[in-house]
Amino acid sequence: QLYAVAVKDLVRKTDKIYKVKSRNSTVEYTIKKLEPGGKYHVIVQLGNMSKESSMKINTVPLSAPDALKIITENDHILLFWKSLALKESNFNESRGYEIHMFDSLMNITAYLGNTTDNFFKVSNLKIGHNYSFSVQARCLYGGQMCGEPATLLYDELGTGKDSSATKPGRATDVAAIVVPVLFLLLVTLGIGFVVLYMRHRRLQNSFTAFANSHYSSRLGSAIFSSGDDLGDEDDEAPMITGFSDDVPMVIA
Repeated sequence: QLYAVAVKDLVRKTDKIYKVKSRNSTVEYTIKKLEPGGKYHVIVQLGNMSKESSMKINTVPLSAPDALKIITENDHILLFWKSLALKESNFNESRGYEIHMFDSLMNITAYLGNTTDNFFKVSNLKIGHNYSFSVQARCLYGGQMCGEPATLLYDELGTGKDSSATKPGRATDVAAIVVPVLFLLLVTLGIGFVVLYMRHRRLQNSFTAFANSHYSSRLGSAIFSSGDDLGDEDDEAPMITGFSDDVPMVIA
């Protein structure tokens, strides 16, 4: 049995006809190269055009860009997102993206423009207004073939309320405080170790000098002055005689 499958593109206003032969009572045929977000009218007819059946289908649009986030600058903000080509084989960067903004205070939606980059600059935001930004694959043919939008909330304080939004201003402030504190702490610890080491070395040198001044290598023992050398006031002081290395010394 011969069948004719006509595919009408309702957006591009084009037609394609495919001929299908089958001996089975149930026929399965795959229509390829349909565009994401497209609208089609499919008509299946018998070869002699005596009977036909038709249906309208809408293909799945391109998905929303991932990782949409906001970076706040002094007098403007920057929207960033991942390239849609990383996950959509049917998307070409030359198609680009379009950006929309919704002002909840004024209840107005505005088209900001389009770009082939993965970022977009937004200026002239008003204090006290809350905004929602959306980024999607650029619409084709008068807005009939659009990608799914990625949406991000933003308030006048510059804080994105979406989970993918970042807060670089606050992160920078925290880093500006934490880094110097950690640096000063490390410097203080380093100075403390140096002071303790120098004190230890000074005490060690003093002890070594004292021991060397009272030790006789010829006698092999330490020698201390007698009480006669100390003057009249120390006449009653006991005299300490030298001691040998192999005799324990007890000092009261």
